[in-house]
Amino acid sequence: MNGIIVLDKPGSISSAGAVNRVKRLLERGVKIGHAGTLDPFATGVLLLLIGKATKSSQMLMNQPKRYEATIKLGATTATDDPDSPEIPVPGASQPSLENVEAAAAKFVGTISQRPPAFSALKISGRRAYKLARSGQPVDLKARDIRIDAIEIVSWQWPLLRMRIDCGRGTYVRAIARDLGEALKTGGYLTELRRTRIGPFGIDRAVTLERLEKDGIGPHLCPVSFADAENAQQGRQDDQHQR
Repeated sequence: MNGIIVLDKPGSISSAGAVNRVKRLLERGVKIGHAGTLDPFATGVLLLLIGKATKSSQMLMNQPKRYEATIKLGATTATDDPDSPEIPVPGASQPSLENVEAAAAKFVGTISQRPPAFSALKISGRRAYKLARSGQPVDLKARDIRIDAIEIVSWQWPLLRMRIDCGRGTYVRAIARDLGEALKTGGYLTELRRTRIGPFGIDRAVTLERLEKDGIGPHLCPVSFADAENAQQGRQDDQHQR
């Protein structure tokens, strides 16, 4: 059994937890992994790799991604998401749509982004989030990431909904944090849904409940390097049209 399951990951479960639930449906000894972690509160496309498809992990992780994100301005959290208490920003005032659009536009392209302190990146062999939770200082260096497009879907203070096309290694939580800083309002991510990785969109995704009912076979997609090439060409065409 070899191929990809395009899973619609629910909230309140980790990517590893989703893998473990599906692993129980496989015959003993069949390999399973995933390409591109989603935070527990986030939902949407999680690619589960079965059998020989696990060898395609790096290829798939390098594919462009699309997210639907909701950002709350006027407040922050320690984790830049809803997993920690909200901290209101005193004196934060509502920016105009024009100001929001202008600030968001500055994030498009190759930019330097500082990862969130509460992340799985390692510092001297220890996960950053474990250091942060224990009150120790977390010094994560900024790194270059690529954001292909940001579209404002809706804006009604204090909630901003955005559609983001980006490359590997992008933290949408960090975009929420940095956009809030740019607007002098503070900001954090309240909802996140990944709707695409390369050619694998949410329209092809299956829920855990459906997998457990139907079994793996009916929902297994063959892995194809042609899919990756089509995704890359599609991203280049989108950029040309813009």
